[in-house]
Amino acid sequence: MTVHWSALFGLSVPPLELVIRGSALYLFLLLLFRVVIKRRMGAIGMADMLVLVIISDASQNAMAGEYKTVTDGFILIGTIIFWNYAFDWAGYHFPALQRVLEPAPLLLIRDGRVLRRNLRVEYVSDQELESQLREHGIEDPGEVEKAYLEPDGKLTVIKKK
Repeated sequence: MTVHWSALFGLSVPPLELVIRGSALYLFLLLLFRVVIKRRMGAIGMADMLVLVIISDASQNAMAGEYKTVTDGFILIGTIIFWNYAFDWAGYHFPALQRVLEPAPLLLIRDGRVLRRNLRVEYVSDQELESQLREHGIEDPGEVEKAYLEPDGKLTVIKKK
């Protein structure tokens, strides 16, 4: 068996095309996930995982085109990592951009009172909120001074004194 190194590590697609494809898909998915969908309370559910798998499969050909070599894959992956790093860097250095990319913590409970309007904003059901409160050892929202839905979907609870 002969290894054809040029077929393995050569370029089958122009590098600039890979960078443009990778950039376009990364920016589209970033907009979709960080700005449109924003956040969900708790861990990733089965439906969320299914959406990610379907999106990755659907975007593979759009992003990669007809690439066939390892080097093409390296360029594409490097482009995606670059954009991820660039947005993290920019969000750190430019707070206004960070506010667009990541929502501020959302107050769900104030002085023991559940803020229904804020629950509706993020589609958090009473059952989800109650489940998260139980994980913090709280049975009744009346025990809570403040509870925030954080940008990463976790619940932060400050108990009443």
